[in-house]
Amino acid sequence: MQVTETLNEGLKRAYQITVTTAELEAKVTEKLLEAQPEIELKGFRKGKVPLPMLRKQFGQRMIGDAMQEAIDGAMKDHFDKSGDRPALQPEVKMVNGESWSEGQDVVVEMSYEALPPIPDVDASKIKLERLVVKADDKSVDEALANLAATAQSFEDRKKGAKAKDGDQVVIDFKGSIDGVAFDGGAGEDYPLVLGSNSFIPGFEAQLVGAKAGDAVAVNVSFPEGYGAAHLAGKAAVFDCTVKAVKEPKPAEVNDELATKYGAADLAALKGQIAERLEAEYKGASRAVLKRSLLDQLDKMVTFDLPQRLVDAEASQIAHQLYHEEHPDDHGHNHGEIETTDEHKALAVRRVRLGLVLAEIGRKADVQVTDAEMTQAVLAAARQYPGQERQFFEFVQKNPQMQQQLRAPLFEDKVVDFIVAGATVKDKDVSKEALQKAVEKLDEL
Repeated sequence: MQVTETLNEGLKRAYQITVTTAELEAKVTEKLLEAQPEIELKGFRKGKVPLPMLRKQFGQRMIGDAMQEAIDGAMKDHFDKSGDRPALQPEVKMVNGESWSEGQDVVVEMSYEALPPIPDVDASKIKLERLVVKADDKSVDEALANLAATAQSFEDRKKGAKAKDGDQVVIDFKGSIDGVAFDGGAGEDYPLVLGSNSFIPGFEAQLVGAKAGDAVAVNVSFPEGYGAAHLAGKAAVFDCTVKAVKEPKPAEVNDELATKYGAADLAALKGQIAERLEAEYKGASRAVLKRSLLDQLDKMVTFDLPQRLVDAEASQIAHQLYHEEHPDDHGHNHGEIETTDEHKALAVRRVRLGLVLAEIGRKADVQVTDAEMTQAVLAAARQYPGQERQFFEFVQKNPQMQQQLRAPLFEDKVVDFIVAGATVKDKDVSKEALQKAVEKLDEL
């Protein structure tokens, strides 16, 4: 087997791999000998079929597998000897594949971009500031007030009172399109909170000012992307009867409220809220610290990047941003999305930092444990209530999905490793200062 270099330019590599007829024939023989003990043909006992007969019967079928194994072996041997690590799956193309016939050498062209050598990073030169926020009494009281609001009840307003935003109206309704009622368009004694945006856009606003006993014709149009296709974009009228108008009454902040949320008493609930708030603050602070770390890493190292990797990342960024701006377009109509200079600049940063973090993690032997992966799968499965088992089976059979779940875990562990070797100073700040720092992340 012969491997000949045809291109070595920057990170680009190309090789011609030649598998001779004799080598291919030897590979086919090897595979036939492996299979021989399990094969039986008419007139022969199992495992006793002569090799020439096996070759005549199965030789053609074995050639493709033998060819693939020979090429895969040559590629593995090449990467083992050269030390190259391809940035993406190598492109492999058989020369004269359509006209090739048995008895000819197999010639394959392989090309790829090699991962570049990554410079070492001295973590001790990285200086970081960790923002520390304590859960003060004011923040705890605000959170308590929000809890009380979510546990609110509704009480009847005075007779003849008009409904306001935030009030609950109890209604009977019947919807029609062009005078014809449609399935699912009717309800009785429905408690609707005005301003909750739980009904079609424009519906709730037309009930503001209504009184108990009023009949209101609500005119709305179903959104173009509405889930029920036969209603999407259609104008409808809902004949509503207002049966009651109720005002919200927040729950009292007391021990009874605490027990509703599983705490022994109000003091215990306050302690739980303080812990949760500080956990949220730590998460936000970590995001700010991580951005600072990545910004410094980005400036510390420079090296050539595999262009195909950058192009693939830029394309992914363009698609992601497009779908964030057009959530109703599921990819059927937009065609190819052009990448901009901004997409490419962001792709360069992401690829460079991804390679740096991967190399630091590789050298430090950072590992994602089975237990950590299980927790990640469990967390992801919660997005599919009732289908957790199917999700687990999907992840088990899908290496790409496993990698998607493993990648952020690996990155966070590498970040922790770098932070442990960096100079980190804690800085006490207010909740508002931390919020501003978090908002600034989205601006960069």
